[in-house]
Amino acid sequence: MRLALAGIAAALLGGCAGGFGPAGAASDDAARPPVAAQWQAPLTQPDGLVDLTRWWSQFNDPLLDQLVSDAQKVSPSVSSARLRIEQSRAARTAADASMLPKLDATTSVQRGAYDSTGTAATNASGSLVASWELDLFGANAAERDAARAQFEGAQAMWHDARISVAAEVASQYTALRACEAATVQRRIDADSRTETARLTGLTARAGFDSPSNESLARATAAQSRALLLQQRTQCDSIVKALVALTARPEPPLREALAASRGVIAEPRSIAVPAVPGALLQQRPDLANAERQVMAAAANITQTQADRLPRIRLSGSVGAIHNKGGGFSNLTGFGMPSIEGSGPTWSIGPLSVSMPIFDGGARAANVVAARAQLTDASAQYAATVRRAVQDVEQALLVLQGTADREADVSAAAANYADTLRATEARQRGGLGSLFELEEVRRYSVQAQIALVDLKRERVDGWISLYRALGGGWNAQASDAPPADTLAASTPTPPSTPAAASGEPTAR
Repeated sequence: MRLALAGIAAALLGGCAGGFGPAGAASDDAARPPVAAQWQAPLTQPDGLVDLTRWWSQFNDPLLDQLVSDAQKVSPSVSSARLRIEQSRAARTAADASMLPKLDATTSVQRGAYDSTGTAATNASGSLVASWELDLFGANAAERDAARAQFEGAQAMWHDARISVAAEVASQYTALRACEAATVQRRIDADSRTETARLTGLTARAGFDSPSNESLARATAAQSRALLLQQRTQCDSIVKALVALTARPEPPLREALAASRGVIAEPRSIAVPAVPGALLQQRPDLANAERQVMAAAANITQTQADRLPRIRLSGSVGAIHNKGGGFSNLTGFGMPSIEGSGPTWSIGPLSVSMPIFDGGARAANVVAARAQLTDASAQYAATVRRAVQDVEQALLVLQGTADREADVSAAAANYADTLRATEARQRGGLGSLFELEEVRRYSVQAQIALVDLKRERVDGWISLYRALGGGWNAQASDAPPADTLAASTPTPPSTPAAASGEPTAR
């Protein structure tokens, strides 16, 4: 019987294996998309090696480092990425287990009267049953490879979520400092226009100026005060955003922010890899996109193998124990029952199952798997192009701000010199208050332009940090420990002093 089963299995396998080969998922493994040979935007000139994983510490602002750490702890995107790692870790364990034999234990106890004398007997048995599916066509191996690729992709996206949160906090923090600096200048402008309106009213009532000029001066003063209030509201809105990002109570956060009001810290410059292709090893989102391609390719192998025979081998080893008396009529021969125990074992059966008709479901699964691979490959290529675009745009912002910096700084410095000279002339009676306030407003606008330029430049560095993967690399990638799930929603610190100062993986 066993020889017959083996012969049938060989015949079935020989008849079906010929259709499975180079068309499998291995040959469908998409190649990496082409990347430009060189950057088109001018590269930055770094002033030294910079560790992007601890880039925030180079702002020399401990509060920013604490805010980044707090935001990463309470971020829902980081928490979701951590949970996806746990899910994919469990799926990987299950897929690895499918490659191993299964071992189950069974036991049974039965007592009853089995003959006309009514004599009771007890039958007890126990066994270990092993089974193993022979993975001849790689279905289980493909499931394992897909699970591992998904797990590695989830790891990368956890790092990507942390990098995104860090960049968002730094961007909001820089925007707040720029807003505070602009508020100071807006207040100077509003005070200047209010003073001009007062002077114009005095000269108009004295008959030296027209009522229309007085109305114009009052209108510009009111408009300037409205802009000041708008600027203050914008700063308050950014503080609210930082509260939401970090889960810090607002009053102590405002108290901590007051220490460096209006100070825009410029970080050290960042070196860009010589060729765009290096991004493939630096960005976690690219690593995840590549793993999705690998998982889709493995899924093709799995769906193709589902159309082929499946062979399962099983066996058992156990013991049986019988205890009773009298004669047994179960067999119809009046044989006496036997008391005692002994081992039992079996090898087999060798079972072969082969799909015959499923209405085209398995063939449709193969078509869907191939479409999934095509989509994953397209998404990977698009992610690569977007990564190059992110770096190019950040470089353009940095180059543009560097080109404008000299002129904007010169304008602010020259207007400041002119304002000082005009103030001196006015105190000496050689200049009018109208001229002084006009020069003051020009100086204010130049200072606001300089603040905007500094903010834009820091934003450019933050964008470049994000575009380069925040210091992540595939070789050093690791997953968060499983026990971090218990702390996925920690209690936020009640005061700035209670915030964690531990180094963050950014």
